[in-house]
Amino acid sequence: MGQDNCKPEPGDLIEIFRPLCQHWALYLGDGYVIHITDEGTSSTWLFTSSVHATRAKVRKQLLERVVGNDKWRVNNKYDRSRTPFPVEEIIRRAELCIGEEVPYNLIASNCEHFVTELRYGVGVSGQVQNAAAGSAAAAVGSIILGVAAVVGMALSESASRR
Repeated sequence: MGQDNCKPEPGDLIEIFRPLCQHWALYLGDGYVIHITDEGTSSTWLFTSSVHATRAKVRKQLLERVVGNDKWRVNNKYDRSRTPFPVEEIIRRAELCIGEEVPYNLIASNCEHFVTELRYGVGVSGQVQNAAAGSAAAAVGSIILGVAAVVGMALSESASRR
């Protein structure tokens, strides 16, 4: 069972903890989830091939098969800021996608975007937002350090002229 031992309900978002990132699925009921995976690649290794993927296949599979040996949990974290569709609508929207090939982009259209689009009508990815925030903070930090180094060198040069 999941990390938090919570029994999923139809329409719940399932966060699966992979070695390099999280994989996301949407619980349909009766042990099944819908998720996207690189064609011909198990969902366990989606991240390694997803850097280059531009298309993904929508699959309905047993949760236990998708999870494998990884930890997972129900994580409807966006319910605090977004209103989910009624469960029947979420499931209807999900089932229409099964077997379809959809655009895939690690930054703009990944597995988390896919399932949040089904649940809320808008694709959101906290992983991407967090990575972008971290990159932005690193970039700002680098700029500040760069400016400080230039100012420090200028002050040092000025002091050595005295």
